[in-house]
Amino acid sequence: MASSRAHHRYRRYSDREGSLPRGSGGHHPSASRRGPRPPAPTPADHALRELMVLSRALFDTPDEGEILRLAMDHIAAAGPYSAEAGYLKVDGDLVPSPRNGQTHASAVGRRVRELAGQDGPVTVPGRPWGRALGLRGLERLHGYLVVTSRSRPTEAERSLLATLVRHTAAALSVAFAHRGQREDILELHRLRDERAALQRQLISVVAELGYQRAVHGLMADVAASSGGEEAITRALHRLTGLPALVEDRFGRLRSWTGPGRPDPYPEPDPVRQDEMLHAVGRQAGPVRVKDRLITLVRPHGEILGVLALVDARDEADEHTVLALEHAAASLAPELAHLRNLAEVELRLHRELVDDLLAGTDEASAYARSEAVGHDLHRSHYIVVVQWPNRTADDSFAQTVGRAASGVGMRSLLTRRSDHVVLVADDRPHARALYEALARETGTRSGTIGVSAPCDSLDDIPHHYEEAQRAMEVRRHSRERYGTTFFDELGLYRILGPGNDYRELETFVQEWLGQLIDYDSRHHTAMVETLSRYFDCGGNYDETAESLAIHRSTLRYRLQRIRDISGNDLANVEDRLNLQVATRVWKIVLGGPG
Repeated sequence: MASSRAHHRYRRYSDREGSLPRGSGGHHPSASRRGPRPPAPTPADHALRELMVLSRALFDTPDEGEILRLAMDHIAAAGPYSAEAGYLKVDGDLVPSPRNGQTHASAVGRRVRELAGQDGPVTVPGRPWGRALGLRGLERLHGYLVVTSRSRPTEAERSLLATLVRHTAAALSVAFAHRGQREDILELHRLRDERAALQRQLISVVAELGYQRAVHGLMADVAASSGGEEAITRALHRLTGLPALVEDRFGRLRSWTGPGRPDPYPEPDPVRQDEMLHAVGRQAGPVRVKDRLITLVRPHGEILGVLALVDARDEADEHTVLALEHAAASLAPELAHLRNLAEVELRLHRELVDDLLAGTDEASAYARSEAVGHDLHRSHYIVVVQWPNRTADDSFAQTVGRAASGVGMRSLLTRRSDHVVLVADDRPHARALYEALARETGTRSGTIGVSAPCDSLDDIPHHYEEAQRAMEVRRHSRERYGTTFFDELGLYRILGPGNDYRELETFVQEWLGQLIDYDSRHHTAMVETLSRYFDCGGNYDETAESLAIHRSTLRYRLQRIRDISGNDLANVEDRLNLQVATRVWKIVLGGPG
């Protein structure tokens, strides 16, 4: 495309110059009046005209590559020449023109570089004459033009070639000068833009440093004042203008500063809370979750809480993020301190409760309970909590303690291998603790057993067994989940700990022995069927549904039970003894096996 523009420019200048009249042309009517006709143009005149046209085209071409190509394409204007190759000097290196021939390219290029800026002969097979001519400006070499001829040029032809070379070099000087000017202008604009950008950046840095100093100063004041979570949310609200809040890792509100606080604060969903913590924890820095900008407070990897800004209009900028991060850094030691205090308190509670459950000196127990702020002089209830889907570790123990505090229970707490134990100073509500734990854990599949009231520290171990018995009765009843009080067990109280285990086995063997043996030999479930029948109050439909069998199958089994055991279910005494025996078999002796 560039080459075609150069040739078009050359043709335009050529057409503008016109053609000289030929000597063999017709006679003009006014020739006699104008004097003698001018002499016919010579080949030298024609060559000069061609060079003038080429020179104008060269100086009108802004691109160095176009100038070189134009000179190579029209080298014949100076004589019987061919342009063998052309080179432009770019960044100290001679770059060959795309018009260079491929046959002798390497040899010609090597020879040109050997000349090191001087003119010199070039040998090309089939060409008796060849020269490499430097295209020199005032201060430097712009390139080379390698010219060959099938005959040795005359002196006039050499002069014309030298003229073409000088004009080409001059045109290159102008083009390089223009390029330098353009580059200087562009560089000047670039430097001006860079200076403006640096000025803006400097202004931004100054403002940023000022904001950082303000954040640091405010958070330092908060830390020095030991103001806690509320002081941090107040400071964060002042810095950002957005409502600031702190939640514990379970999603419960600890502090809120600013407008728009929900009342009541929504109960967290444990599953969604864990998903949110996991999603935020995977990313660095604050994360937007719906209308909140959230960051986790985790000084040593463990999540202690959540610090957030309510940003419903998405107004938070980098300064808001900076303030939130600094506030989280200030909040971390506070929550870590509270966590350490809670762990110390929990450990003291556990040691005291462990000793109470095992039996301990009263004077020591009273003194230790006063140290942890609990009054053991009142009547107490032993509460055991078991949630099958939760391991009874420290985390679950803290969950139970938090739920108990949430429903107003004042208690000491410890844990065992599969359950948590509370020593509460008042009778728990029938459903409050269970419902609170169901919300905390996200499942209702839990069981709570509560002892009878305990008025003496020496009786605590025995009442602990009562609470366990109440929990076991609940776990083996039709409604396995919920809260059971020992003093409401009725008949089941006499089946609890402290009774002669061998006597209970004998009683069960007497009333159920034949059925147990039959189930063992034939792999049936006669005793379980009888137990479900009593659990359902003798209702055929409910019993059949609970066993997932047909009503007629149930009738058949009950008849087989009568035949095998020899007992009449219609007889009041037989019915009572069989029902008690199935309860002892299931609850005390552990059921099948």
